[in-house]
Amino acid sequence: MRRGTFRDETVDYAAVGATQASDLMQYPPERSIPAEESWRIGSGEERFATAGEALLSWAAQREGGLTLTDVRPAPGPMYTGVGYDAEGTPIAPSRLESDQRFDADGTPFVAPGTTVRLRGRVRRMRADAELRVISVIEEPRRVGFTLGTVGDSVVSGEELFVLDWRDDDGVWFTVRAFDAPVALVYRLYPRLVRHRRRELFQRYLRAISPLYSSAH
Repeated sequence: MRRGTFRDETVDYAAVGATQASDLMQYPPERSIPAEESWRIGSGEERFATAGEALLSWAAQREGGLTLTDVRPAPGPMYTGVGYDAEGTPIAPSRLESDQRFDADGTPFVAPGTTVRLRGRVRRMRADAELRVISVIEEPRRVGFTLGTVGDSVVSGEELFVLDWRDDDGVWFTVRAFDAPVALVYRLYPRLVRHRRRELFQRYLRAISPLYSSAH
């Protein structure tokens, strides 16, 4: 089990971790537009393991039409903290993170403190941004991570990507986000932020669940 968290004041928004708040949709960070979607993408341990490996190797971003460059792991060993069960009981000792993984082309897997550059287009608008991995979850039935904007983005905010293998054997993929408009066009027309987010959500879903059909 691994839970990693990285806090750094260089992100360009204040509400770090707010995507994990249960009331995000009702009370988003100031001037931000919240969004959340969940999809069942299959069932069983194999589906969960395959999707989790894809998620932590940046598949949602790379196969979602964005180009991932300049992946920079956090300097030095990362402290992962203590894992807890549903009742809040510690179930894993604190330790230093030393088992950094890499995909076939040598790109580091998602890890706390990693900074990346994403480039692409969403609804004919640029999607260039520098982002930092705020936290990572790797548990027997839950895998995910949080990305926060560092700079150069048309919006400022955070995204949470989570896979859950539930007790009924279903595997669910959830994305939660909040976006504060930065680019002038998004400040003038906030509805474009929602359109942009919807398209990104669909891209992420198709990347993690290639058999997904809009008819489902």
